[in-house]
Amino acid sequence: MKEKLLELHKNSYSPYSKFQVSAIVVMKDGREFPGVNVENASYGAAICAERSAIVSAVSSGYKKKDFKELHVMVSSGNIGMPCFVCRQVISEFFSKDSFVYCYSTHGDVEKYTVEELCPYPFGEDDLV
Repeated sequence: MKEKLLELHKNSYSPYSKFQVSAIVVMKDGREFPGVNVENASYGAAICAERSAIVSAVSSGYKKKDFKELHVMVSSGNIGMPCFVCRQVISEFFSKDSFVYCYSTHGDVEKYTVEELCPYPFGEDDLV
């Protein structure tokens, strides 16, 4: 997975921060969806790699709970973690026992459950 994530960095559109992020969502049926961060001069209009990959899967017809795991890599050389906006989206589509793998470009990896990353998620039950 590390090599796929490194290759995806080439697709990142990050002219402002120079901070490339790549992600791959793996579905329960084995299909993979890539995502990269896409920046914009209006910073609030940027999209993270994790959400890019998740939205691609949804656009292809996948539903909530079809998601198996998520792999994320940042270009800084450190292990990168999903931001809190991404964690909210992750908690919407993945089960709490799904795994999120966070990589460094050097090959280090840390594995977390969604519940560990999002211990107090905001979800549909909060809307009633």
